[in-house]
Amino acid sequence: PDPDLIIRPSGEYRLSNFLIWQAAYSEFWFSDILWPDFTPDDLDDAIRDFAKRNRRFGGI
Repeated sequence: PDPDLIIRPSGEYRLSNFLIWQAAYSEFWFSDILWPDFTPDDLDDAIRDFAKRNRRFGGI
């Protein structure tokens, strides 16, 4: 299945064609935290933020 949420750590906003077709309707969460320092609490923050979003799946 296609991902619902893609977490991009390390303060980068580029995706470098990562899952370019599968990510069409994914939500992105960007973090300044480096991957080795990413904790379960950071994951919880991303999931909580994702749960608040109103997903439109390409609609306006």
